[in-house]
Amino acid sequence: MKEPKRLMQQLMAKPGKKISLKDFDPEWTGGIKDKKRAVSLLQRGVEMLSRQQDRLYAQDTYGILIVFQAMDAAGKDGTIRHVMSGINPQGCQVFSFKGPSAEERDHDYLWRSLKATPERGRIGIHNRSYYEEVLVARVHPEILASQQLPDGVKSSDGIWKQRFEQINSVERYLVDNGIIVLKFYLHISKKEQKKRFLARIDDADKNWKFSVADVKERGFWKDYMHAYEDVFTHTSTKAAPWYIIPANNKWFSRLAVAAIVYQTLEDLELQYPKVSKEKHAELQRIRDLLLEEND
Repeated sequence: MKEPKRLMQQLMAKPGKKISLKDFDPEWTGGIKDKKRAVSLLQRGVEMLSRQQDRLYAQDTYGILIVFQAMDAAGKDGTIRHVMSGINPQGCQVFSFKGPSAEERDHDYLWRSLKATPERGRIGIHNRSYYEEVLVARVHPEILASQQLPDGVKSSDGIWKQRFEQINSVERYLVDNGIIVLKFYLHISKKEQKKRFLARIDDADKNWKFSVADVKERGFWKDYMHAYEDVFTHTSTKAAPWYIIPANNKWFSRLAVAAIVYQTLEDLELQYPKVSKEKHAELQRIRDLLLEEND
């Protein structure tokens, strides 16, 4: 596999550039052709990630907010499960955002996500996020129309540009305060999505995963692709870039996400806290006392 830093550059939606998903091949696997090899690399990566997460928790300076967005069946749940399999549960939180509740609709569109941002020392994962409000709400105008917004706001043609600016400001604020924002889009092809939908129907053990609503949303595929491209173009920033992860091969998307999370933590140069000379001397005295004990 390519070096993580090189991989990050290749999969990043370059800030300040107009992004077209046609430039990102969902079949791409970074030169890895053997699934077994990818699984082995992922296992090693998870072990390395676990060590970095331990330092993150101990140093208690930074928090990591990981945002996952994707079309249905792209593999968000599986990616989260496999990449975070070796993480200490005390240092990781996962939030899955469905349609907003009545309470959530009475707040601004960022409220429910921001109140779930991770504390310092923790990794917070958002399975879908505030980006739904510039994706689903854009593809389905009736959602925006039903929101309790001032008439002059929701009827404005500039609402999406306004929301992009708001999101960028909030993410910049988080990063400036030590909450690193990592954003992943799992890029699946329409053909691969169809294949996975059929698998969910044909396998009785996967029937529970299938939703008629997912097929209905498939009918808006082109609208979603346009909305996503606009999101990447306007909200992939130096402070919080988007990574477009090829997701037709789950074994590669999981490996790519793990590599990027690991490299991000590595770049923070995390360290275990060092104790003072006085504390070190105290520990030595305690050690001597323990050794003198008669068991």
